[in-house]
Amino acid sequence: MTDMLRAPAEVKYADELDWLESIDDGPKPFSWRLSPKMVRLFVLGSERADGLDREVSQKWFGDRSFVERSIVTLASDRGLLLIGDPGTGKSWLAELLAAAISRNSTLVVQGTAGTTEDHIKYSWNVSMVIAKGQSRASMIPSPIMTAMERGVIGRFEELTRSTSDVQDALISILSEKYVSIPELDDDNIVFAQPGFSIIATANSRDRGVNDLSSALKRRFNFVRIPVVTNKRSEAEIVRFRTTELLRRHQIELDVPPNLLDILLQSFADLRTAAASATSDDEKLESALSTAEQIGVLEDAILHSTFFGDRTLRAQTLAGSLVGSLARRTPEDLAILNKYWHGVVEPRSKQDGGDWPAFLEGGREAIATLS
Repeated sequence: MTDMLRAPAEVKYADELDWLESIDDGPKPFSWRLSPKMVRLFVLGSERADGLDREVSQKWFGDRSFVERSIVTLASDRGLLLIGDPGTGKSWLAELLAAAISRNSTLVVQGTAGTTEDHIKYSWNVSMVIAKGQSRASMIPSPIMTAMERGVIGRFEELTRSTSDVQDALISILSEKYVSIPELDDDNIVFAQPGFSIIATANSRDRGVNDLSSALKRRFNFVRIPVVTNKRSEAEIVRFRTTELLRRHQIELDVPPNLLDILLQSFADLRTAAASATSDDEKLESALSTAEQIGVLEDAILHSTFFGDRTLRAQTLAGSLVGSLARRTPEDLAILNKYWHGVVEPRSKQDGGDWPAFLEGGREAIATLS
C-alpha cells in the first residue's frame, strides 16, 4: 500500500474489518458488509464478554446509544444527521460508520457557501461533450450519485454551510431516491440501489448560517453528539489520538500522566469561565473542544521532538496552549492572562508539581504574543 498522509478508516483498519467480516454471521441489511452488531463492535471496540479471539480497538469514545441509534437509522430509509459543537467527533463517527458498512468512507461532499447542486448530483466533462455530445460516458457523477449507484453510504459534511438551493436538491434525493438527468433522452434516471443512505454532519454553532428547512429535517434522523465533559472519557480520547500521532510520526516520546491532567484541567477551567461569561468578548474564540486539546498536545509533542530534548515539559505544553488558543488580539490574550493570574498562579502555589513550570511557560508565551 502506498503511504498516505491520512489513510481513510477502511484502509487504516482493513485487517480488522476483514477479520470481523470473516466471523460475522449476523443478518446484514441490504448491501452492508457487516451486520449492525459488528458495526457497533468495530466503532466502540470489543469487551471481554464478547468472547472474541482477538481484541477490537475502540475508535470512537461516546455514549453507546448514539452509535446504536445511528446504525438503526442507516438501516432504514432515512438519512442520518450528526449534530453538535465543533470537535465532538461527528465526522470521525461518520467515517467509521461508512467504513464498516460500505468499506468506503471517501464518497464525501464538503458543504460550503460555494457548494452547488452539481456537487451533489452531476457535472459534465466539457471536452468529451464537445467531442461526442452529452452522454452517460461524458457525465461526471458526484460522490452522492456514486453512492446511489453502488448502494453504499454517502457523506455530506457541514450541511448547514451549504445554501438553500443545495439543501433543496438533497430533499429530492432523500425523498425520491433517484436523480433525473434531463439533458439525456435515454438512460436519464439514476436510481439509488438498496443500501444507499447519507450521513450528514452539522455544527450546532452554525445555527443561523443556513438553517435547515422543515422539509429537509423530516428526511433526517437527528443524533446530537454532546461535548465530552467527563475527564476520564476525554483523557481516553486524547490518549488514543496522541498514540496515533506518535505512531504516524515514528516518535518515541512519553506523555507524562500529570501533564495530561494539567491539560485536561486547564480546558475544564476555561470552559467553566466561558460558561459564566456575560458577553462574547469575555469568551475565547476557541470552542475548547477535545479536538483542540489534541491539537495543543500534538503541537507540544512535535515542538519537543524537533526543537527540544525529546521530553515533553510543562513549559512547552503551556506555550502550545497559549499559542493555539490566542486567536484574537488582544481579546483572547487578555482572557488567557486573566486565567493564568487568577487560576494557574494560585494552583501552582497550592498543588506544586508541574504547575509552577506550566505557570512560567504560559507567562512567557503571553508576553511574547502581547
